[in-house]
This record gives sequence, C-alpha cells and structure tokens, in this order.
Amino acid sequence: MHIVPGLKVLYFGTPVVLISSRNSDGTANLAPMSSAWWLDQSAMLGLGNSGQTTANLLRERECVLNLPSSSMVDAVDRIALTTGKRTVPEHKVRQGYRYEPDKFSAAGLTEQASELVRAPRVAQCPIQLECRVRSARPFGGSTPECTAFEVEVVRAHVEERLVIPGTHYVDPVGWDPLIMKFCEFFGGGQNVHPSRLAEGWEMPHQLPMIPA
Repeated sequence: MHIVPGLKVLYFGTPVVLISSRNSDGTANLAPMSSAWWLDQSAMLGLGNSGQTTANLLRERECVLNLPSSSMVDAVDRIALTTGKRTVPEHKVRQGYRYEPDKFSAAGLTEQASELVRAPRVAQCPIQLECRVRSARPFGGSTPECTAFEVEVVRAHVEERLVIPGTHYVDPVGWDPLIMKFCEFFGGGQNVHPSRLAEGWEMPHQLPMIPA
C-alpha cells in the first residue's frame, strides 16, 4: 500500500559535493551540497539563493566540485551548518547556521591550487572537478528561491588508485562516495555519521552509528 505523506525533503540519495569557489575578496569559500547530477562532461547544480556559493558562482562563473569519500564525513559535517554570508539569513539562524569566513580551516581541509580555474581544490578529496558555469536560471516554483547552474567540467583530477589501470575509468568498487540520503550520511550502504544538517532540518529520526 502507498500513502501520500506530503514529503518535506526529497533527498532520496545523491553524492555529497564540496563546492569550492572564490569570494569577492579572493579568499576561498567551501560548501557541502548534494543537489547535483552529471551527464557527459557537464553537471547540473541546485543551490539556494541565500548562500555565498550562489553569489560566487554568479560573479566568478567557475568552481571546483570536490567529491569526498565516505571516510571524510567528519570534515563535511563540521561545516554542514556554516555559511560564508556575513549576515546569516533568518531561516538559517533558526536552523543553527553560523557565519564562518574560513571553511577550509573549520573543516580541517587543505586548499590545493587548480590548473584551469581560480577556485581552489580540496586536497583530501580523491576526485576534484574543475568547472566553468555555462548557464544559470531561477529554479523552484513561481517565486524561485534557488538557482540551477549548468557547469562544464574542464579538468578532472582522480587519485591514481581509483583509476582502472590502462583505462580512463574510475573503479566503481574502489570508489566509496559519501552519500546524503534524507539529510543523513551514508557510505557503503550504511549510516556512517550523525548529521548536523538533519538536526537543523528537524528530521524525526536518529540513525544508529556503525560500530568501529
């Protein structure tokens, strides 16, 4: 039997992306998100208009999509409820967000220079995709509060251990992406870490941690 619960969240399960971008003063911003999908050498990104990343992408027209493995969940969760906006929007204040000017340090991650764009890469991420913005359009109903970005991947960096020898393909067995499923973190099909974002969204469940 199916029911109609009126779902508030539709994150059925997508890879977590750490988007790095440049602020207007040249410093780096870093934001976790999971509304992304890829086709050929392009990606579609969905971002809220109140975030610093949206402002940076509209101005700079470039970014890096850093894909963390499930083992990096601690770093991702540390900046889940932070924003690069000096004035935190009221709805984010209610969810527990705070202003953080140095997201890399807050997450315990390292900036790595990119080759074709000015935004830095995340050194610890095993997959890093340098991108340029092709288009941006309002998204989400009659009064959109989000922007849909189409970005072109202009250079892909992949840890050698994840590339099938002699090919240009990533090993799907060796690659264990961090997945966000209904605001909870998963890796290898199992819950891997409590989520600050789930608390901010007032999700009604706390999943058990996997024994170490």
